[in-house]
Amino acid sequence: MQKIACQDFVKQQGWVITKEFYEKGVSGFKVSANDRDAIQDLKEAALNKEFDVLLVYMFDRLGRRDDETPFVVEWFAKNGIEVWSTQEGQQQFENHTDKLLNYIRYWQANGESVKTSMRLKTRMAQLTADGIYHGGATPLGYRAVNLGRVNKKGQQVKDLQIDPKEAEYVKMIFDKTLNEGYGSYRMAEYLNKLGVRTHGGSEFQCNTINRILKNRIYCGYYVAGETTSPKLEHLVIIDENVFDSVQHILKQRSKKNEEKQHIARTTKGKTLLSGNIY
Repeated sequence: MQKIACQDFVKQQGWVITKEFYEKGVSGFKVSANDRDAIQDLKEAALNKEFDVLLVYMFDRLGRRDDETPFVVEWFAKNGIEVWSTQEGQQQFENHTDKLLNYIRYWQANGESVKTSMRLKTRMAQLTADGIYHGGATPLGYRAVNLGRVNKKGQQVKDLQIDPKEAEYVKMIFDKTLNEGYGSYRMAEYLNKLGVRTHGGSEFQCNTINRILKNRIYCGYYVAGETTSPKLEHLVIIDENVFDSVQHILKQRSKKNEEKQHIARTTKGKTLLSGNIY
């Protein structure tokens, strides 16, 4: 929708598009402009005089951080680039009032992001407290299926259901961590050699394993922030005693606890104290 609006606006102005930049899944509120590749590419292209006008659907597409985005926009203007929005026209910097209005715009956008975040967190907490699945990435061991539940608009929404085959992989991950001394790197390598893949079709990484081992969904609990659902027996894959024992192992293995570590990283080495001495 935004892309079409920009293309129509360009035709109205009699401009020519020289390049298009877009971001997927990047929050202009949470992520700094310094960490956004598209913004950095834009700045480099501006310095190389590759375009004269920077057009966005709305100015808040450039960011929603009141302590940063106004100065990003001003940077383009200072480097000879006109900054336009299909909905709000051109951003001017001819006097002090223009600068003030520029700041107010992003201060307001920042506030909207904060309020949206608060509303979303509150709703997530309510759904979690009621034991209702609220979407997101489906964890290994489960599948998202339609079980007849509908939302307020009458649309079908999905719920989690145990996937028997994947549940066995989850049990194996916990078992080998608890009883065979497998670390996250070794566990990921083991699964990859078996040909097991994540729901996204990727190979397992150590971080993927750690997220699985720390996810209380396997004990039957949805968690959102500080809110935990009642226990949902139909989602239980891992016994709580096993889960708690694994958390103790992970805590002992963490870098923060290296000085008091006594849980072996591996129990299958050629040396007597493999995994415990350095």
